[in-house]
Amino acid sequence: MTTSTDPAPTEPTVPASGGPATDPARLPHRWRNLFTLTGSTAIDSTEGSVISTIFPTIAASLGLNSSHLGTLTAVGKLASAPAGPVWTWLAARTSRKTVLVVTSLLGGAFGVAAAFSQGYWSLLVLNTLMAASLVGGSPVSNALIMDSFDDRNRGRAMSYFYGSVSAIAAFIGPLLGLFTRSAEGWRLGLVTMGAVAVLAGIAQWLLIKDPGVGASEPELAGLDAERRGQRRVSLREVLGLFRVPTFSVMMLSRLLSGHLLINVFGVTFLVTERGFDNATAAVVLAPFGVGYLVGTLGGGQLLGLIDRAFPDRGRVAYIQGAQVAFAVAAFLGTQVAYDSIAVYGAFWALMGAAQGMNPPVNRPIVASVVLPELRGQAFAVFITVFETIGWALFSLGAGQLAVSLGIQQVFLGVLVVLMLVNAAVLSALYRTYPSDVRAVKRMLAARATP
Repeated sequence: MTTSTDPAPTEPTVPASGGPATDPARLPHRWRNLFTLTGSTAIDSTEGSVISTIFPTIAASLGLNSSHLGTLTAVGKLASAPAGPVWTWLAARTSRKTVLVVTSLLGGAFGVAAAFSQGYWSLLVLNTLMAASLVGGSPVSNALIMDSFDDRNRGRAMSYFYGSVSAIAAFIGPLLGLFTRSAEGWRLGLVTMGAVAVLAGIAQWLLIKDPGVGASEPELAGLDAERRGQRRVSLREVLGLFRVPTFSVMMLSRLLSGHLLINVFGVTFLVTERGFDNATAAVVLAPFGVGYLVGTLGGGQLLGLIDRAFPDRGRVAYIQGAQVAFAVAAFLGTQVAYDSIAVYGAFWALMGAAQGMNPPVNRPIVASVVLPELRGQAFAVFITVFETIGWALFSLGAGQLAVSLGIQQVFLGVLVVLMLVNAAVLSALYRTYPSDVRAVKRMLAARATP
């Protein structure tokens, strides 16, 4: 990985037939793909979390409580678990661009419909359908970005991608909070985000140019699309991902990633436990987004230095450090009471920075131990199955426990203790990661041999 910057490319083009690129490290349209996916993903992710952002106002309007929020989030995530691989399967049989567009359009339509909910059950159904639609864009986007950038530039690309996504979404969050100034303003907020998601889908249709599977692998330079691995994969091959030790460790780590809970209950915690109103509490989303942006961009640069100094195990130490840093920031930000929302904003910024350190490293780790044609399904399993199941279990369990124990105690167990356990589990990568990377390189080199 490198920390240098390069301008929007004037690279050689890939033939329309899907033939080989002359320089897989500098593929055409890669920056346009990245910027387009950044904007559309920011809109989709914000729409997916809009219920959590404005839930106190929804609760007052429909007579709900924290357990309902936990159920809304959990059911949406559980529906996303099978939906993610299905969308990825469909992308392999149609096109990745088509799936990206359709998921945005459907998600936007269900978001608008949710604005007209008159009770909890209609809101639950429409929110679930929206979540199941939007989830398809994430693994497909990640796989497309991995095929647009070579391994040494993927960390930097992912830092730009997730940092910008979070920053955009974070500034949209406080704007959504303005809709809560009126009792029924949450409905207008959902309609607005749904309409913007539809526009994001149209932008993807006009601007995305798919480079093809395996286009960024130097070992496959000069090969046509079929020999690079642009083919349909079997269920047996997908299940075989779990025979890759590094992939299995990363899946277990995803189940232990309790830091995702701050995105679900963070605003509600500040309202119910610290006494701020909904609009004031939503202000912390802005510093969280700024912190996330700093964590991803700064982390991408730092990771480049670590990779050069410790090429085999530097990424492992980096991802462990991110878990520990989040646990420390979460303890100080949620277990100690402060009078000012600015103080909470500072700790939310630190939690955002620690959380933002993860995407520049965990996606490249997964991509480097998986063959190109399996990356879409690998990210579907990683993001939409294991992350989704973990998020759903945390949300459902936290929602129920918050009623009896309080959100603060739930945060102590999940955001602090469990994150330290996660860091310990990742120690296994010191042994598995270097050997799994070498195994993939050998297979790609063999594929390129006549």
